[in-house]
Amino acid sequence: MPGSEWGTATEQRFNVNLSILFTELPLLERPAAAAAAGFTAVELWWPWVDSPTPKRSELDALKKAIEDAGVQLTGLNFYAGQLPGPDRGALSIPGTESERFRANIDVAADFARSLGCKALNALYGNRVEGVEAAAQDALALENLVLAARAADRIGAILLIETLNQPESPLYPLVSAPAGVAVVDRVNEATGLGNARFLMDLYHLSMNGEDLPSVIERYAAKTGHVQISDNPGRGAPGTGTLPLEDLLGRLRKAGYEGWVGLEYKPGDRPSAAAFDWLPAEARAAR
Repeated sequence: MPGSEWGTATEQRFNVNLSILFTELPLLERPAAAAAAGFTAVELWWPWVDSPTPKRSELDALKKAIEDAGVQLTGLNFYAGQLPGPDRGALSIPGTESERFRANIDVAADFARSLGCKALNALYGNRVEGVEAAAQDALALENLVLAARAADRIGAILLIETLNQPESPLYPLVSAPAGVAVVDRVNEATGLGNARFLMDLYHLSMNGEDLPSVIERYAAKTGHVQISDNPGRGAPGTGTLPLEDLLGRLRKAGYEGWVGLEYKPGDRPSAAAFDWLPAEARAAR
């Protein structure tokens, strides 16, 4: 809540999602803005929504902006279609979108490797009318296996995310068990063991899940956590989710990874949307 201080926040490692925060700025200015707000780590959705294979000059410009800002890229999405927008990923959608996802795999992995990024997120994709769910799931597994191998090649983990049914009614992974089941299938298929659950506490709360129970059951399979408050998907303290308590439970359950700030700043500049977090807790340790 505005003006409050999280007593245990210094025990967390936070990063800022530059695809939902600082979007009032051009992409190449966002890493420096996050650094100016006191953060040392950032994550991104795939920034080029129209292209899984952007020009080398575009990739190099973003790499330079991140390096010049002195922040670490800790997470990157594979190509996921129009996000934000109507799409929720590409890898389970037959035809052109699946092909675009495959074309992106090595591009995204190599970009991540160039910046020391160790987590790649693969959004599953919506159900498509007229296509059997089983056929989409088979295609998804094929593509996730390819993505897991690419992630392993650069020493990274592959993240698989649960979204929420009210906002993503065509997305099939709308519960923690559904997301974890895909994680298990990918690990079984590859033998690599590098697929992990992306636990987004906002999405899970929108699904009405018992969050303490989810944490207890799945913390060990979780590779990344994202937070925003509910209702509204705003900053912690703008809704009713007990986020500090939930993150404390995650720590006690053994989770030591990143906590991504993936929330909307509201009707204020993004730089003003971090008043819930003490300045000394923003730089990752």
